[in-house]
Amino acid sequence: MGKGLEERIGIVPALVRATFLVNAVYVESAREFGLTQQQGQLLCVLMGQPYGMGELGATLGLAKSSLTGLVDRTERNGLVRREPEPRDTRAVRVSLTARGASLAEEFYAETCRRVDALATGLDPAEREVLAGLLGRVIVDNEVPAVFAASEAEPASREP
Repeated sequence: MGKGLEERIGIVPALVRATFLVNAVYVESAREFGLTQQQGQLLCVLMGQPYGMGELGATLGLAKSSLTGLVDRTERNGLVRREPEPRDTRAVRVSLTARGASLAEEFYAETCRRVDALATGLDPAEREVLAGLLGRVIVDNEVPAVFAASEAEPASREP
């Protein structure tokens, strides 16, 4: 499609199509690292700190049974571990193993690079406007952080 009016689409199809585009990149990147998309998200969330299962479920938007299965599979792969919650002996926190932390860093860097490449056709000012507008949508809708901030873009770390 050439540049001009034929590229202009409404906000709903633009956001939906952008979601599909980013998800496709995320799935491909995860597959190349031997992960599922959900495992990649889990590792990225845990990069900053360990989380309780309830916090993880809310952040990832997963039901308890789905989250338990995801953590079980990722734990069997040696990427995460469950630790007792110091304030509640009935609860556990999930954290990265050394292997998981290493893989998370590599996966995160590569996925950020790929998502960033989606906007190579934009000049710096356009990229800044896009980031600002998307940031407002994210803040207004209280979207939890899955990716942390990268050094490449200090104002925003989520691709």
